[in-house]
Amino acid sequence: MPQELILVINPGNTSTKVAVYDGAAPVCSESIKHADEEIARFADINAQRQFREELIEDFLKRQGIAPGAIRAIAARGGLLKPLASGTYAVDQRMVDDLAEARQGRHASNLAAQIGFSLAAKLGITCYIVDPVSVDEAEPLARYSGHPLFQRVMLTHALNMKAVARRFCAEKQLRYEELTLLVIHLGTGNSISLHRNGRMIDAVNPSEEGPFSMDRSGGLPVLQAVRHVCANGMSFKDFEKMVFGSGGLFAYLGTKDFLKVRDQYLAGDARTMEVVQAMAYQVAKDAGGLATVVSGRIDATLITGGIAFNEFFIDLLRRRLSFLAPIHVYPGEDEMRSLAEGVHRVLRGEEEAKTY
Repeated sequence: MPQELILVINPGNTSTKVAVYDGAAPVCSESIKHADEEIARFADINAQRQFREELIEDFLKRQGIAPGAIRAIAARGGLLKPLASGTYAVDQRMVDDLAEARQGRHASNLAAQIGFSLAAKLGITCYIVDPVSVDEAEPLARYSGHPLFQRVMLTHALNMKAVARRFCAEKQLRYEELTLLVIHLGTGNSISLHRNGRMIDAVNPSEEGPFSMDRSGGLPVLQAVRHVCANGMSFKDFEKMVFGSGGLFAYLGTKDFLKVRDQYLAGDARTMEVVQAMAYQVAKDAGGLATVVSGRIDATLITGGIAFNEFFIDLLRRRLSFLAPIHVYPGEDEMRSLAEGVHRVLRGEEEAKTY
């Protein structure tokens, strides 16, 4: 019987990924899908916590995993304050910040909340690893254009860091000696520039850059403010409109990229134009980041769920192949990376940080 079971929790907008690892070795996993209409019945993300927690408990029962056998919980880091890279023990202050969405709303905010609740029942510790708020940006990258506002690094840091290390391991290269452009294509489209082992700049899909499955990305600011004022919108209403109800969903009415893919390949003109526009924006912002290092990129890495779709990768290749060789890593390494981070702490190879 495994002696070091780690429960891994990773909620997304349309699914809840859950797995059990024995140390760094996978034991079982499942991606629990949530239909649009299933999620629509909840007023907001926080209202989904109990629903998803019960699904995770049901998963453990179906897999025959005794809760008492779990030694630690690894939860995906949500939208938190800027943090150094590493593994953090979840505490009440972190849970409160995520519940209040002080840095923004996203389904990943539920991970530590659910993990903390389950850990309390089991008398163990819940951790997060390389949260989306990992911030290694250089000073010039923080300027927004007005002193009242500062660019914030909120990205798919866990997967992008993991893919960068995976590429280096495969090529027998040192992450600390390369310059990499990493593109994560998913519910949100994150783009990051890695130089000498640090993510020195990135496009934050919460409020800038290309639109994605349900996020509007960067909007014409004067038009956006005019719309808010003209319609008497609260911040929460506007945030929900552009973060969760924007992007492909706003244009095409679905958050399921499989449906979008089928419509695209069937030749639906509207779908083709919107999808090509998203690829156009991803490539444009990736190219913009390349200018930070004068175009000297060793490799471009493309990852995330949408990277399984070769037609979309081809759209990006047409615009980005001149920069550097492109390597595609479909899906994500988040579950394994979360387990590995906690495993390092359990083995004493890394000290857990305090939030």
